[in-house]
Amino acid sequence: MADTIFDKIINRDIKADIVYEDEQALAFRDINPQAPLHVLIIPKLRIATINDIEPEHEALVGHLFSIARKIARDEGVADDGYRVVMNCNEAGGQSVYHIHLHMLGGRMLGWPPFTDHPKSQG
Repeated sequence: MADTIFDKIINRDIKADIVYEDEQALAFRDINPQAPLHVLIIPKLRIATINDIEPEHEALVGHLFSIARKIARDEGVADDGYRVVMNCNEAGGQSVYHIHLHMLGGRMLGWPPFTDHPKSQG
């Protein structure tokens, strides 16, 4: 299986503005931010889609959300609020087949990007 852009970031083949790293995960600023704070949080283990998450991955996926909480506190958006989104497959907006959380804070800039869907009521 060919490396994704996220594999290349994990391996340091591509530079990224890393805001968090541990043995299991990496978080970095999105190069095309949709909000004042837009961080991608990825596991170092490549899992292609949400559909590929197995019971043995549950702790790892939960860890990604704990990282989001930490980054929100560190970046000063925890009290005001932030959004965490994970897309699945092409129709769900996924473009890199390596699961990842989009963590967005501050005033949202047109997120979600689906303009043909009705706006959510909360």
